Amino acid sequence: MTCLLPRLYSFRRCPYAMRARLGILFARLQVELREIVLKNKPAQMLAISPKGTVPVLQLSDGTVIEESREIMEWALEQQDPQTLLDIKTLIQANALIDKNDNEFKYWLDRYKYADRHPEMTQEQYRKQGEVFLQVLEELLTENPYLLGDKVSIADIGIMPFVRQFAHVDREVFYSLDYPNLQQWLIKWLEHPLFLQIMIKYQPWQENDDVVVFPPSLKDLN
Repeated sequence: MTCLLPRLYSFRRCPYAMRARLGILFARLQVELREIVLKNKPAQMLAISPKGTVPVLQLSDGTVIEESREIMEWALEQQDPQTLLDIKTLIQANALIDKNDNEFKYWLDRYKYADRHPEMTQEQYRKQGEVFLQVLEELLTENPYLLGDKVSIADIGIMPFVRQFAHVDREVFYSLDYPNLQQWLIKWLEHPLFLQIMIKYQPWQENDDVVVFPPSLKDLN
């Protein structure tokens, strides 16, 4: 079967891949989804993106977008019915995502895999990560979303990483003094579009039928 949709190589549990898929859903776009196994990356993906990380989006004209943030931006630039790329908050959104990607992710990785980084204890790594959580908590004190009363690219760009941080030790996370952040995360975990991106797909193999993601646009809000 020939498919003219953009082709997305993805991995369900990767936070970078999560935010790319969220961007696609909020943009009300469809892609050909190729779910991969990180230990067995398909040659077709490596041929267009030798660095071998997900997500990777190949457009119908052959253009390859290798960064999750750029995939979010590309999708929302095609159409943005909920105005996630709000010009009034975009500078602040980009600054928050920069902080998430360049600082918070560093401490998140060490908190999650503390046994691989014995220089500090897991608790010390967690507390370093909490510096960013405190920023988010303050932003959520007045509004239901990070930058106001509606979803922005900052929310979908950051939420998968907060989720990963929380899931290192859920009991500890929900015992911390971040009530607004905890409620924000819970709402996201129950959001219909988040539930959509977490549907399991079989790993792609050559000659498989095309998998369209999402299967239908009619149920997207």
